[in-house]
Amino acid sequence: MKNTLRPEELIKMDKAHLWHHITQHKAFDNKDPLIITEGKGCWIKNIHGKEFLDAVSGGVWCVNAGYGQERIARAVYDQLIQLPYYSGSAGNPPAILLAQKLSEIVPYLQRVYISNSGSEANEKAFKLSRQYNRLKYHDKDKYKMLYRDRDYHGTTLAALSATGQDERTKDYGPFVPGFKNIPAAYCYRCPFNKKYPGCNIECAHALENVIKEENPDTVGALILEPITAGGGIIIPVDEYFEIIQNICHKYDVLLIIDEVVTGFGRTGKAFGHFHWNVKPDIMTTAKGITSSYMPLSVTMTTENIFKEFLNAEPNKMNYFRDISTFGGSAGACAASLENIKIMEEEKLFENSASIGKYLLDKLREFEDMPVIGEIRGKGLFIGIELVKDKKTKVPVSEHYMAQVVGNATEQGVLIGKMNRSVSGHNNVLTLAPALVLNKDEADKIAVAIHSALEKTKL
Repeated sequence: MKNTLRPEELIKMDKAHLWHHITQHKAFDNKDPLIITEGKGCWIKNIHGKEFLDAVSGGVWCVNAGYGQERIARAVYDQLIQLPYYSGSAGNPPAILLAQKLSEIVPYLQRVYISNSGSEANEKAFKLSRQYNRLKYHDKDKYKMLYRDRDYHGTTLAALSATGQDERTKDYGPFVPGFKNIPAAYCYRCPFNKKYPGCNIECAHALENVIKEENPDTVGALILEPITAGGGIIIPVDEYFEIIQNICHKYDVLLIIDEVVTGFGRTGKAFGHFHWNVKPDIMTTAKGITSSYMPLSVTMTTENIFKEFLNAEPNKMNYFRDISTFGGSAGACAASLENIKIMEEEKLFENSASIGKYLLDKLREFEDMPVIGEIRGKGLFIGIELVKDKKTKVPVSEHYMAQVVGNATEQGVLIGKMNRSVSGHNNVLTLAPALVLNKDEADKIAVAIHSALEKTKL
């Protein structure tokens, strides 16, 4: 859509009618909202024509293939002309081809349920888990869902019930019953006050303790992000997931891996869990599946889970009685197919791995700055934890974080920060640029962050 309105007209209309996400609108009493008008590659322009290097790929880490991919737009256009939509109760060619393609990428997950958003994909996973366990077991009710501190799984009430971030959940309860947390896998701030590798990976073994406390006959599933995303870009140690999976198998607990953020090359591999020896029973993903050119998410399961829902008697209630209106979007599936083709042809997963390492190394050149507690990342997914003191690890203030981000913005680089996540610990800068990032752009990001940190006083 070509904009014909003057900047001041759009700003006035924005302030009068548009309700921005995770934004305190009182701030617009003294400043104008950010309005983005166009983008190409890793770069965007605001309404005044100023260019920015977008190091958060759309603000919430999702434009993986970069802006301006005409092939995706044309694929969507062609599909919308032929068939825009039919309910997911029927198939359509793009949906069928996408399900086939995803099952080739993740061969141990052969069934693909299509919906609209990451939150919705996780809701499907919870519903699948509960119904599956009730179909399978008649002598126990394995309805409980376990989740991890600092992980985030979506904005709906059940997804928030599985969210380990107190500021995301505040004021929205009461929540769905049957959800219980396990400790974070967070070496820098170990919840057990241990140090790796002499810690016995207690954050993983704690899962067994929680299952026993809750009664194994009542615990049905565990949901985890491969890398804790909005809770600080926290990477578990290499042994973590194998221990987790073994415990899940021991107690017949389904393992759900939430790849909404970490999927489609964000971490340098097709999916984040590919870095470790783990095969989930259920996987959810969204964001990068279309590089957010269209809304789309999927919930993938094993064939064994799918078979539990088969029954020859049509009046039985044991099929998956769920529907997602926009899960029938043929245009969104066409966008995903073209998006994946681009990622494969342009080797964007590999670029994420190589340029991500390059950027991480550049950032670590100034890791000895007093305010930097830890720099961590995989692929083009990097977190920089800022502290007042390296020894005490006391977090910097949110005001300080905002100043750092503002100083980087003044240099033409948009970086992220933890926002309304963990009370008193929103102190991690976040980087997740598009996977088309090159070395010159990585240099610009590193220089802008170093300069912003030097300029910002504690």
